[in-house]
Amino acid sequence: MVVLYALYFSQRTVGVHNGLGTSAFDFGLYDQGIWLLSRGHSPFVTLMGRNLFGDHSSFILLLLVPLYWIFSTTSLLFVVQSVVVAIGALPVYWFSRQRLRSEPLAAVMAAVYLVHPSIGWTNLENFHPDAALGTFVAVAIWAAYAGKWRWYWVAVVLALSVKEDVAFVLIPLGLWVAAKADRKRGLITSVASFATMAAMFLVVMRSFTGVVFRNSWRIPFGGVGGLLKTAFTQPTKLMSYLWSEDRPAYVWQMLAPVGFVFLYEPSLAAVGVVMLASNVVSTFWYQHQIHYHYSIVMVPCIVMGTVWALGKFSRPARRWASACIVVSSLVCGYLWSPLPLARTTTTSWTSDMPPVVAARESMSHVPEDAVVAAYHSLTAHMARRVTIYSFPNPFTRNLYGPDVFAGGDRLPGADAVEYVILPVNMDEAAQKVWNAEKDRFHVVDDNGWWVVYQRN
Repeated sequence: MVVLYALYFSQRTVGVHNGLGTSAFDFGLYDQGIWLLSRGHSPFVTLMGRNLFGDHSSFILLLLVPLYWIFSTTSLLFVVQSVVVAIGALPVYWFSRQRLRSEPLAAVMAAVYLVHPSIGWTNLENFHPDAALGTFVAVAIWAAYAGKWRWYWVAVVLALSVKEDVAFVLIPLGLWVAAKADRKRGLITSVASFATMAAMFLVVMRSFTGVVFRNSWRIPFGGVGGLLKTAFTQPTKLMSYLWSEDRPAYVWQMLAPVGFVFLYEPSLAAVGVVMLASNVVSTFWYQHQIHYHYSIVMVPCIVMGTVWALGKFSRPARRWASACIVVSSLVCGYLWSPLPLARTTTTSWTSDMPPVVAARESMSHVPEDAVVAAYHSLTAHMARRVTIYSFPNPFTRNLYGPDVFAGGDRLPGADAVEYVILPVNMDEAAQKVWNAEKDRFHVVDDNGWWVVYQRN
């Protein structure tokens, strides 16, 4: 199952990428940052105007640098992501086999993990270091239960190196480990996770961006203080907010694939509650959608929490509970996952379609060391250079710099841009930006789909 999953999603994600289905956000910025590191440059990512580690403290990306010395394909990260996500089924299998003392049932639970809608959708959403969190958290849970403490600490350290807010899962996990396996190691995990998160926010990320936390706008009612005040003084307003948009549906889609069996003994599944709550509370729509990378870290808690609960059932009851899990997984997988035979379908261009072929032709006119501003999907294929911008940057700021929502000003790098590649047809706002700049450039190539401009 692991091999089939990795092969399928490698082929599918590489196909999406080759069909111009990826973008500066969130693929090109990682590709540029890792490439810069592999060539001995500072990883200042001009696609977003921040240091690679000022966006998130994803130091796990350093492990990918050697691969950039060997492979030149821009599809590399998609294959790596698919393999790492698939491997997450192995610790689920090991944990289930030991907990349930049944290899067939352990294999079923590994399949339940891979079929969970959040797993596949995260794999398809461009590239994110967060995709590795499902595997690292699953390894940590299995290792703690099996008493394999070296594996446990490796998994915890790797998880902490992926993203600063993984502490919202590792702190509760440490408490669960303290209660169920080893008190000292569990408490050390919780304290170390909190300390690491604080250091990443207060020291590392602030040193790169000048601010501790760039996403305070995602906390409703004006921030933490406003959220707490609303909870105590206007609880009905908070409840109305939590019931709005698709938040209840999101919780259902996350938990239903295991048939809610974890409720029989919810201690391990509860490890993911803080992260689930933060996603539900967030004003950022992506966080309460199963299609984005914010949810994968909770899936091992949910699936392995279900295994933990199954271990409490009598053998006759376990058969019925297992049947409930299988049916729930298959139904939810059919309804919401991007797997083969599922109801949900996605469409994208293929590499041989005329706009894609034309895009490759246009990109071939640009020297590898040139300073470029290009349409966002093209930057995903041109990111391996010191300076590249996602149009309308740098001619007018858009999702750029430490304050990503600042806009309107012309960035200092605008006069250094040598080539620009834009689609023939653009929206009104983009065309207005280009109208103010185009007299400084002349057309190098126009193939009916894309136009390549070079500075006069």
